[in-house]
Amino acid sequence: MENKSYTLGTIVEMKKAHPCGTNKWEVVRVGADIKIKCLNCNHTVMLPRVDFNRKLKKVLEEKGA
Repeated sequence: MENKSYTLGTIVEMKKAHPCGTNKWEVVRVGADIKIKCLNCNHTVMLPRVDFNRKLKKVLEEKGA
């Protein structure tokens, strides 16, 4: 499996679009769970890391250190 790297502030694209119409999210918490925030409507979702890695399509913009 490809090693996907992301930190706080990273912009990611998910496989399925959010009901508001976008599939771009910002990572706001990293740990055992990953918390992401929709860039269109600011809705936040917390996913277990395993589910997040499975649903992640690609990393769009790497931020943070």
